[in-house]
Amino acid sequence: MPIAVDIDVMLAKRKMSVGELADRVGITPANLAVLKNGRAKAVRFTTLAALCEVLKCQPGDLLRWETEDIADG
Repeated sequence: MPIAVDIDVMLAKRKMSVGELADRVGITPANLAVLKNGRAKAVRFTTLAALCEVLKCQPGDLLRWETEDIADG
């Protein structure tokens, strides 16, 4: 998927655990893990806003676009 999720980076910078972030954002640790590991199909803007508020960051600090290499053939 061309959207990379950098929640781990922000967690490390903030010295915060996944459990603490999930609790402060108001989502389950399992749902946060799905998002963190790039397996989510979508994210609500309210969830993204809550993540940014708790982590004191911008959405672009959590999500970035990467090109996908497409094999010629």
